[in-house]
Amino acid sequence: MAFPTFVAMNYVIVDVETTGGKTSDSKITEIALYKHDGQQIIDEFVSLVNPQMPIPPFIVNLTGINDKMVANAPTFPEIARKIVEFCQDSIFVAHNVGFDYGMIRSEYRRLGYDFRFPHLCTVKASRIVLPGHDSYSLGKIANALGIKVEGRHRAGGDALATVKLFEILLNKDPNGLKNFVQQEINPKIIHPNLSLEDLDNLPTRTGVYKFFDAFNKLIYIGKSINIKKRVEQHLRNTTTAKGSQMIKDIARVEFELTGSELIALLRESELVKIHKPLYNRQLRKSLFPFGLYDFEDDNGYLNLKVLSVGRTTAEPLTHFTTKKEGHSYLERIVNQYNLCQKYCDLYKTSSACFHYTIQECKGACVLEESVESYNRRVQEFINLIAFEGKSFYILDKGREKSEKSLVLIEKGVFKGYGFAPFHFNNLPADKWRRYIDLQPENKDIKTIINHALRKHQNLKIVELV
Repeated sequence: MAFPTFVAMNYVIVDVETTGGKTSDSKITEIALYKHDGQQIIDEFVSLVNPQMPIPPFIVNLTGINDKMVANAPTFPEIARKIVEFCQDSIFVAHNVGFDYGMIRSEYRRLGYDFRFPHLCTVKASRIVLPGHDSYSLGKIANALGIKVEGRHRAGGDALATVKLFEILLNKDPNGLKNFVQQEINPKIIHPNLSLEDLDNLPTRTGVYKFFDAFNKLIYIGKSINIKKRVEQHLRNTTTAKGSQMIKDIARVEFELTGSELIALLRESELVKIHKPLYNRQLRKSLFPFGLYDFEDDNGYLNLKVLSVGRTTAEPLTHFTTKKEGHSYLERIVNQYNLCQKYCDLYKTSSACFHYTIQECKGACVLEESVESYNRRVQEFINLIAFEGKSFYILDKGREKSEKSLVLIEKGVFKGYGFAPFHFNNLPADKWRRYIDLQPENKDIKTIINHALRKHQNLKIVELV
């Protein structure tokens, strides 16, 4: 199939009903396509589809579509040409587009055809254009917006409801939803050995991915909470010369699932240090270009300040991706430990800080609080983020629902991480070490862990006595 060239764009709003299960082994039982010119529906195609396999009872209960209803319906191969022609020169639109688009692509793969069109997800667009809703499922967002759904869980009814939602989004978004259109990977610019089918089958879960060239050399390592999405972003990155060159060099993709984003970060850091891949050296910028530093002023008070890494030879207490993130973190610390805004570089003054004027600062800024008293609280905070002498586990999601991930800090030192069966917490915490793969600590580890604890404050901490 030649990669399609799109000229005048219409939209095709789509919904499919299926036999359930994974995209790879499920079949379509009903399909609805509504062509929209940006103003109104201009054409439609709705049909039951014979999946040539039994429809499971729970799907029958959900959709109302049973084996008898589809017995005389066309099979997918019989309507495949009609669907392609209907979608030509259009943007494919669906609510949770990954499912509907993936199902149709799967049906075409069985026919040896590569179905590829730009696509747009109304779930993703709704979250940005219509923020603040409790749920963005089609039924609930339609109800919240006053959209009447005729025939819920039938392709025609759900697709027409999506049309109404699409029209609301199109009129409300100042860019006409252009920023939400996802272009497909162009087969002409990727390495001939890179399988598009393998890319389609990449998991949409958290882990580490690896790029290899035609000589089986590891050229790049990355991590993502959605491996498939992140790999596809790499393969669309033609904005830089190095990005374009990497696309041409990627002949194979491997991945490791971690479940936990923290462990994905730790695993990525570990692998990059071991293998030193070519494109990690060329493309990698510091993930944490700002650091939190402590120093004593002329009066002996401990000050905290966010600076660009490298501005001083001192080792930062922790790192941040942006200066704004650092200041936001410091603001929380000021409130939590009752520190002085002036001595945390959050209030520029030669006298009292603002908190002192509202009686929320104990007066270190005007020398009313003793150095010893003030510094004791600062040091308490410093000891906490340095894991000073602390022993604890960080618990997070595992690779499967049947397990959990664990990261071990022992006496302030990172020891390693691992995965344990879900029932492991029936054991006392001092028995969990059997699940840990020991790893050497390096200067990035504590930064990664501190950053994860700040970002994901719901991570479970189990302290060891």
